[in-house]
Amino acid sequence: MAERVCPVWIGYLLLSPLRKLFQNPNKILSPYVKNGMKVMDVGSAMGYFSLELAKLVGANGKAICVDMQEKMLDVLKNRARKVNLLERIETRLCNQESLGLDDLKEKLDFVLAFAMVHEVPDPIPFIKEVSGTIKRKGYLLISEPAGHVTEENFKKTISVAEQNNLKVIERPKIKGSHSALFQKE
Repeated sequence: MAERVCPVWIGYLLLSPLRKLFQNPNKILSPYVKNGMKVMDVGSAMGYFSLELAKLVGANGKAICVDMQEKMLDVLKNRARKVNLLERIETRLCNQESLGLDDLKEKLDFVLAFAMVHEVPDPIPFIKEVSGTIKRKGYLLISEPAGHVTEENFKKTISVAEQNNLKVIERPKIKGSHSALFQKE
């Protein structure tokens, strides 16, 4: 799935506490993620958003974290273990051809794809696979870095999502990003 993969060393930079000043995981996710939900963080890296997802879904929920780099997932698991959230997290290693989500067909309430769609060579099969995991009336939040992705290119991503039964219901304001919240029809 990946065309340009974020190097592992950048994963550590993405965990910087200063990032919360402009991209606070709780503020971004809490309007959409509730206790008991089954959610997924695609391209989770070391879990900047994953740990907050695990907190928000509570003991009765599950946060599935997907990445194509085992080292990223190892760091994520260690971080989750340290804050007693490991039991709420399931990690999955994917590959360039598939996210490997066949067992999650229409089982997810919410999916996050933060700053990673631009890394896949073709968003069409990626979004189709992700859309297939979302329950009817479930949500997908895509946010792309404005420094890497133009508004015009982001509109192409929106179009692909709309062709896969996802309707834009909100354009959340996330600093430095183009973002859209979709609901599955």
